[in-house]
Amino acid sequence: MRRILVISALALGLGLAACDQAEDSASAGSGPPPAVGVAPVIEKEITPSFEFIGRVEAVDSVDLEARVTGFLVERLFEEGATVQRGDLLFRIEPGPYEAAVAARRAELARTEATLINAVQQRERMEPLVRREAQPQARLDELIAAEGEARANRDAARAALDRALIDLDYTEIKAPFTGRIGRAAFTEGAVVGPASGPLARLVSLDPIFVNIPVTDRAMIAVRRAEDPASQFRPYLRLADGTMLEEPGRFTFIDPQVDPTTDTVRVRAEFANENEILLPGQFVTVRIRAVQPETAMVIPQIAVQQDQAGRMVLTLDADNVVQITRVTMGERIDTDWIVEGGLELGQTVIVDGLQKARPGMTVEPVASEPVVGS
Repeated sequence: MRRILVISALALGLGLAACDQAEDSASAGSGPPPAVGVAPVIEKEITPSFEFIGRVEAVDSVDLEARVTGFLVERLFEEGATVQRGDLLFRIEPGPYEAAVAARRAELARTEATLINAVQQRERMEPLVRREAQPQARLDELIAAEGEARANRDAARAALDRALIDLDYTEIKAPFTGRIGRAAFTEGAVVGPASGPLARLVSLDPIFVNIPVTDRAMIAVRRAEDPASQFRPYLRLADGTMLEEPGRFTFIDPQVDPTTDTVRVRAEFANENEILLPGQFVTVRIRAVQPETAMVIPQIAVQQDQAGRMVLTLDADNVVQITRVTMGERIDTDWIVEGGLELGQTVIVDGLQKARPGMTVEPVASEPVVGS
């Protein structure tokens, strides 16, 4: 009897719980639909841009090396200073090379005297041979001697030129205007062609930035009639600030690097304040000169799953639907729509967690997000 009473009590309790759940479900179903923020697909004037990481490179850079051997007697610059084209930077002891020049000049004078004598002897012999007072063989000997003397004179002249070049190499001058680095040798050191660079000189204004551009971006740039004039490069520094003046493209590699699938592009920037230094990494933003019209939606509306990118849209009855989309470039807080949506269509941008496919919702216009 007690077992029957217990079973009856359990049945009554379960029945009351089921009634409570039914009442809750009925009250939930009869409540207002959840509110979600929405935004329309709009057309907007945008300026296409691409961002890449570039490396700064000097337009001109050179390792200054000694081309003759000798004592380094003078260093005529301050390390890290700016030097002008033609400034004297190092002087190697000139004495031995001045002596070599003097010796070569003396040798040239001796060979020139010998040549003059040979010419005179040949000129005196020619009329004697014509009168048959001297044999032709004697004239032939003098002609050969004159040729040998001329060759010796030419060799002496070349040796003097070489000695003058070596003497000139004792003074190392700046081949262009730029900033010079640390000196590798002090005065009194013996330097020469095998001793390595004495210092490094780099030009800093203007300066190059090498940019590895992706295949996709390069295709977009190439579609312009004149890529060099349709796009401009801008620089963002490590502290987040942008250089005011854009650069200009000076070189586009005619082939793709097979190891990185990128095209090397070089841009030139003014660097009067020497903010940019060779070897530095910078962010390069390549922007189109003229804006263009494109369909856009807020970036926050786009979701992604294993099947790709999608957005939640509303039909005419405010029922949530999944729409697959193809997206282009991100522009500030917007995303360019390349396929899947039509102009004026409504997408959900706020309350995505409350919206489920097939659910009816209450759309509320979302405040536009202002890009930075």
